[in-house]
Amino acid sequence: MTDGAATGLLAREQIDAEVEALALKLIGRLAESGERVLLDLEVDDIRCLVIRSDRAGPMALLSPREQEIARMVACGHPNKTIASVLEISAWTVASHLRRIFVKLEVSSRAAMVNRLAPGEP
Repeated sequence: MTDGAATGLLAREQIDAEVEALALKLIGRLAESGERVLLDLEVDDIRCLVIRSDRAGPMALLSPREQEIARMVACGHPNKTIASVLEISAWTVASHLRRIFVKLEVSSRAAMVNRLAPGEP
């Protein structure tokens, strides 16, 4: 690589880093604004929107299997029934529930169901 090419590469990396830092700063300021549409621009005839999404609910903290078990608990099913339906052991259901409780910061099935209820923080 010639010295000129190396200098060009270095300059490009520096510019890329500066652009990235500026973009992150811009996104940070836009996010603080509270607006739903954070950024609306067109790049190469393609409209690009950066939109604030609503916060994910507590169910998003859970794995798909944990979500399935949580829904069954919310319907009132005991561990043994859940285990039978999902073709896993009751011990495995209990293990999933322990992890769910930790993730949701609750200590009972009732508290878990309450935490996962729509509209709850």
